[in-house]
Amino acid sequence: MARMIDVWAGSYGAGRVPVNVEEDCAMPTGPTTGAGVLRRALRRNTRRLGLGTLLICAHQLCEAAVPILIGVGIDRAVAPGDAVALVVWVAALGVLFTGLTMAYRFGARQLMHAIADEAYLLRDELAAKILHPRGIRTELRAGELLTVASTDADNVSYLLDYVPRIAGALTATVVSGVVLVAVDWRLGVAVLVGTPVVLAGLQLAAPRIARRVEAQQELAGRAAALATDLVTGIRPIKGIGAERAAARRYHLVSRASLHASLRAARTQGTYLAASAAASGLLACGVAVLAGWFALTGRISVGELIAVIGLAQFLMEPLGLLAIIPSWVAEARGSGERVALVLGAEPVLPAGTREGTRKATLTIEQLRHQSLDGLDLTVGDGEFVGVAVYRPGDADALMQVLAGRAAPGEYGGRVLLGGVALPDLDLAHARATLLVEPHNTDLFAGTVAENLDPGGRADGDAVGAAVRAAAADEVVGDHDAVDERGAGLSGGQRQRLALARALLARPPVLVLHDPTTAVDAVTEQSIARGVRALRAGLTTLVVTSSPALLSVADRVVVVDAGRASAEGTHETLGAADATYRAAVLR
Repeated sequence: MARMIDVWAGSYGAGRVPVNVEEDCAMPTGPTTGAGVLRRALRRNTRRLGLGTLLICAHQLCEAAVPILIGVGIDRAVAPGDAVALVVWVAALGVLFTGLTMAYRFGARQLMHAIADEAYLLRDELAAKILHPRGIRTELRAGELLTVASTDADNVSYLLDYVPRIAGALTATVVSGVVLVAVDWRLGVAVLVGTPVVLAGLQLAAPRIARRVEAQQELAGRAAALATDLVTGIRPIKGIGAERAAARRYHLVSRASLHASLRAARTQGTYLAASAAASGLLACGVAVLAGWFALTGRISVGELIAVIGLAQFLMEPLGLLAIIPSWVAEARGSGERVALVLGAEPVLPAGTREGTRKATLTIEQLRHQSLDGLDLTVGDGEFVGVAVYRPGDADALMQVLAGRAAPGEYGGRVLLGGVALPDLDLAHARATLLVEPHNTDLFAGTVAENLDPGGRADGDAVGAAVRAAAADEVVGDHDAVDERGAGLSGGQRQRLALARALLARPPVLVLHDPTTAVDAVTEQSIARGVRALRAGLTTLVVTSSPALLSVADRVVVVDAGRASAEGTHETLGAADATYRAAVLR
């Protein structure tokens, strides 16, 4: 099954704050192929790219004219000993250098604008796609998605640098070839025929370079994803003593990424060496031939100097034309990864129905993973606890309620206010239902920003939510929160996330094991606080905590994927030995 991405303010408000119900929930679309991504980058930057390319071509034209002007000046001023003519030709060189400098400066400015704009647009589109409330179907993990939205987006935008480089290199090569033809047709033919032959030979290695670069990018993304997962779960990894196993796993993935990078580097290095050697030999051949012609009197000293200058100048555009295919291969590989995300299908359908005013949650014959026909009803304003004997049943239930499972991937129905969840307008569903998973996310910023990202809650409401979640010391002792709450303990992260969910005051709140990392005394305080703050609001708590189950109006026991018993915490504890063993341990 494709991995479902759970994101900030995402799928049915899973673990997040409700968002503006007027939000446009249309799923962003984009090119579905790497070539389409590259073509679109060129199309939407046509003006800046066109102007920048013209200026870069003008710069290359001026560069090619420098040795020509020097050669002509030698023949017209130095050889005859004309001081006035020498001053004129030196002044002409000054004008030429000014022109080529200004052309490059303003051309590069246009291109840098285009590159920065395209990178920004791509990152914005990718972020909108990844963070869309309907979710996306993708096998890429969070770390890989981060790589796509950063490194790959930049690589695609660099195509806007490659196009003017190609155009400038071709301009320089053609102009140099034409000038050499004017000096001696054999010199021009050596350049105009030799250049395509050299490039055609080098292109034989392009497919291999593309394959190795794409493999290197894919494995680098996997290594980044695994590193993200390990950093996120470092505390539980330490808790179960799995540091060595985690390190070995990362070692294997990172070594594979390293080997792929080395293979790609060796291939590219060999290619660069061959291209530099070929272009250097071609330029040297032209210079040697021109020297022979000068010795035999076929060309003048000025023409010899112009030809040697052009031959030396040609080494740069020839080398660039040779290396460009490897750069384009990298951009194409990144374009494929970008297209994979932009073309991903949504997890949730675009519902259109509005729910009723009743904040009821009904689950009918739910079948998903280990769930086998689960029936469960939470009435308007009711506080219900769900004691699940198998962790897999709880995870499966939360996946469906949080919108991380597409409607076609589970059987049965989930009704919110009497309307099937997939049929509801997504903005309405997110404003009504908030699912707080067991492992939730915090983000880098202040504690206040994590509690109330929108900054809309008043101080009294924030204080009440913080007290109910027993997060007073977290708020009092910490001004800032590191990415994913890395500087907080597990209990502190849980309490801060719970306070955020309570502060949102959704009509329907679903909590999954919100107190597993706190002590028994704090757990009792949280249970009383949550019950008091959620009075009159619909609340479903999936937990094995006796403190939370004891404050519930009723408890539903889920065993083997079905609801097997129901009653109060006290009656179940007195009558059901299995319940006592699972909850009152």
